[in-house]
Parts: sequence; C-alpha cells; structure tokens
Amino acid sequence: MSSSRVALPIDHPGVTDDGYLARRNEIAAASIGGSPVSPPAIVYTPAEDDVWRTVSAALSPLHAEYAVDEYRAGVVALSLPADRVPQLSWVSERLDALTGWRVRAVPGLVPIRTFYGSLSERTFLSTQYVRHPSVPFYTPEPDVIHEMIGHANALASPRLAALYEAAGRASLRASTDAQMEELSRVFWFTLEFGVAWEAGQLRTYGAGLLSSFGEIQSFRASALESFDPAAMSRRTYDITAFQDVLFAADSFADAERSLHDYLDRFGR
Repeated sequence: MSSSRVALPIDHPGVTDDGYLARRNEIAAASIGGSPVSPPAIVYTPAEDDVWRTVSAALSPLHAEYAVDEYRAGVVALSLPADRVPQLSWVSERLDALTGWRVRAVPGLVPIRTFYGSLSERTFLSTQYVRHPSVPFYTPEPDVIHEMIGHANALASPRLAALYEAAGRASLRASTDAQMEELSRVFWFTLEFGVAWEAGQLRTYGAGLLSSFGEIQSFRASALESFDPAAMSRRTYDITAFQDVLFAADSFADAERSLHDYLDRFGR
C-alpha cells in the first residue's frame, strides 16, 4: 500500500460499513512510516478489544490440542494479553528481549520482496487493524490478530524465529520473480501451514492454522504429503479456502532441519 486509503474487495465483510472503512483508513494512516524501534500506538476501541478477546479465548484451548510444543513455548514466553489488542511497541520490545526480533507497523500488504527482506533483518512487518466484528473468526486478509497470535508467538521461539530469518536471507538470493514465488510457496506450506507429527498426533507450527479458529480444527482431515520443500515450491494453493493438501514432517525437528537445509541452499 502506498497511501492510507483502504480499498476492500467486494466480498469483504466490512466493505459497506462506512464506520469500519473510516477506522481502517485511520489506522493505516497512523501506521505509515512506522519504525521497529517505536511502532505507533493505536487506541483500540472496546469493540476491537472484544474481537481480540473473543478470538484469543477461543484459540487458546485449541493450541493446547493442535499446536506443536515449540510454538506453545513461544506463547508462554511472549505472554500476549488475553483481554485487549496488544500494542506493537510492547510486542516488539518483548520479542527483542526474547529472540532479537522487532516489529514494524505497516498500513497493509507490502511488496513480497519488502516483506521477506525485512525478515532477513529480524523485523516482522505487521498490520494493526482488527477484522470486522460481524465475523470475529474470519478475515480475508492478515489483521493484527493473525500477525500477533500466529506470527509473533512463533517469533518468541528461538527455533521458529531462526527459520523466519533463514527465509528472509534466502529471499535476498532470489534473482527472479519466479524464484521469489517458489520461496513463497515453501513459506506458505511451512511457516504458514506447516504440520508435523508429535506424540502420535498431527500438530501445526504454521501461523495461518494457529490463528484460524475454523481451519485449526479441520486440518487433520487434509490430504497429507511427505515433507518436501522442492515439492512445496511447485504446489499452487488457494488463499481463500481451507488447504486441501498439507506437507507433514515426521516431527517438528525434522521439519526444522529439512527447511533450514532448503533455505540455506536456495539461490546458491
């Protein structure tokens, strides 16, 4: 996004809500030019805090059942508030102390190379707006709930944070758009929708699943393929639907090892 004017797709739940659109523009304007040292503060409304509280309360027990141990360790370490939307400045300070990562506020989606390039600098680009209150368990775009519950919790784990940084560094070696697309597909099927066997159950370490109330409860019904970054790099996916195919590792440690190996060799 290059301005603070937000354009929502026609099927977005807030597209005809003038109050929501005005609020989105207000938050986008505040987020422009944000720094990872001190992201701009947003005074969230009671309705926005209520959406956060609703989703946070619903996801917490699901993480106990479906998330890998390493992600849950990050949840404990970061300790996001359950009753209100956290300020990015607070999250950034916490992550810096835990894993050396920072958070920078952005008004919306950014160019793919910008996103991955920031990861190489241990900086996560995060939106600050909250999804429409009419559907608290759904968002067609990454909002602050997805960013914080899915990604920030993961970045509080040194092992998961190292994978994000490796993906960012790999992106700097992508010489073509096609290579960037291949890398993005691997990121999608791992750090967004990665699954692994743990204690006899299929669990997830992917932010997309970990922040989705509906999909985290249904991913075990997806078709499974063996963990293979090369195969992931060729697999297309639909961002508007639950994933029908996932790549399962024998364990999180196996996924971690294989993904590091792929990312370290990428573009060389």
